[in-house]
Amino acid sequence: MADAKLPLSPGATLGILGGGQLGRMLALAAARLGFDVVILDPEEHSPAGRVAARQIVAPYDDRWALKRLAEACDVVTYEFENVPEAAVAELTALGVGVAPGAKALAAAQDRVAEKSFLAEIGVPTVAFAAVEDDASLAAAVAKIGAPSLLKTRREGYDGKGQAWLQRPADAAAAFDRIGRQPAILEAPADFVRELSVIAARGRDGEIVCYPLSENHHEGGVLRRTSAPAQVSAAIRDHAESIAAKILTALDYVGVIGVELFELAGGKLVVNEFAPRVHNTGHWTQDGCEVDQFEQHVRAVAGWPLGPTAARAHVEMTNLLGPEVETWAKLAAEPESRLHLYGKGEARPGRKMGHVNRLRPLKD
Repeated sequence: MADAKLPLSPGATLGILGGGQLGRMLALAAARLGFDVVILDPEEHSPAGRVAARQIVAPYDDRWALKRLAEACDVVTYEFENVPEAAVAELTALGVGVAPGAKALAAAQDRVAEKSFLAEIGVPTVAFAAVEDDASLAAAVAKIGAPSLLKTRREGYDGKGQAWLQRPADAAAAFDRIGRQPAILEAPADFVRELSVIAARGRDGEIVCYPLSENHHEGGVLRRTSAPAQVSAAIRDHAESIAAKILTALDYVGVIGVELFELAGGKLVVNEFAPRVHNTGHWTQDGCEVDQFEQHVRAVAGWPLGPTAARAHVEMTNLLGPEVETWAKLAAEPESRLHLYGKGEARPGRKMGHVNRLRPLKD
């Protein structure tokens, strides 16, 4: 996409690869700013497709579908990091810009590449080693020790695709549990709590950060986020400097989510980053002047970035599976703001929505 098109004017069209809840909330934010949205997703009547101007129903690597998307859109973004790199390359070759760019996507899709990238730019992570086969697994265990965590290099989310080694003798069984796929072995992080920072970088290089959030997981799935987190100025500044390093090194455009472990003594290490809007940033929808979804649209469209100040303290709770059936009770709570994703079957563990509970900021 030629820079002359930027900033995009209202009435322009934004393409989104992915039709899930993040795409849905991006589409709603884009519509509020006057943009049309076209979704590409293989699922007919996807959550995002039902609130967009149009949906193309096709696999992400369908060249005909990508051509239609490129012809329809002024710029394209994505709602999750596992879209095929080839799809981004194809769109770029067809003359439509994709943001965030391919460099961010490549780093985030492979956990070894991600950790290696972070190490190269001086961002702290846990110790890690690549695993390809039994021999490299043995070498990794000798280097990292046990207990340690074995994860598939690609895909896997919400606790899937990973297995703990409590002792070196567990290595073969753990490798079997993840399907003997290429993997990464990580040292455990003896953390006090998990924090995250949602940040954005505009096309002009401007960087803004939201207040940090504190996150709580159950069974590998994010359960609650509380924000703004109570942190020292030193921790806040360190987290923001980490986010800025990542964004700058990737020449990034859009919103990014950076998950952090706070260790004893206040040291921070990066667990992972996601090149997209992020579950731990959902609190911004009701807690900030401009939420993460509008911010991402602003950045991708070449608009000025919006203010990130908190206007309320928010506890965000994911609604999993049948918990969504409590919608009437939640809607009656005066402090609660309900966000439902328009999904059909409420399978156990499936993210069906979230609720933001607001209270005044402390002085």
